[in-house]
Amino acid sequence: MGFVNLLINIFNYIGIIAFAASGAFKAYEKDLDILGGIVLGSSVALAGGIIRDVLIGIFPPTNIVYLPYPVTAIIASLMAYVFYPLIAKYRNALMYADAIGLGTFSAVGAEIAAEHGLNVLGVILMAAVTAAGGGVVRDILAGDIPTIFKRDIYATVAMLGGIVYLGFRFLLGSETAVLATAIIIVITRFIIIMRGLDRAYVTIRLSIHNSSENTRSAGHNANPQSH
Repeated sequence: MGFVNLLINIFNYIGIIAFAASGAFKAYEKDLDILGGIVLGSSVALAGGIIRDVLIGIFPPTNIVYLPYPVTAIIASLMAYVFYPLIAKYRNALMYADAIGLGTFSAVGAEIAAEHGLNVLGVILMAAVTAAGGGVVRDILAGDIPTIFKRDIYATVAMLGGIVYLGFRFLLGSETAVLATAIIIVITRFIIIMRGLDRAYVTIRLSIHNSSENTRSAGHNANPQSH
């Protein structure tokens, strides 16, 4: 096994465990039972890779036929669900687990897309699909609006993984590109979470919206209609 393939395999396991944990955490917070935790965790851990493989034309998808991946997802989901009460005291545990999955899966998605000869746009899209697809499935199954539709920073970072990968691949080759992409995207999401930049973005949007509403309301009150 070459070094790149070894990295892909390692990052797949890291991403699966991280996303399975995030899905199980979400299930616990939604008061789902342990079966719900396993289903939600396994779905989010495997969905991004399955969607990517289908779009690229890999049949059947690797996450289905390579047994260690779904087994890892099930075990990680079970463990995360059982130990969530101990983990919950750590602030933003779900978001940090999601960030690790986002970084590792963006690197994996970009590398697999490049290996299959996709163009620049295809590599960027497959990095985003692999990284964010599982999170979309998790939120839909949990009855929430997907994070990627609420926070542009999340979607942007998912696509940034493909761009970072292409830059490093052009300059330093695949091995460095895969490793650098995972590290940079994970660190980027950690910084966004720690500094509350996602919340800041939402606050800005709400402030602008409220200002517009207040302006329209003031204008309406200043020009009452006569009957």
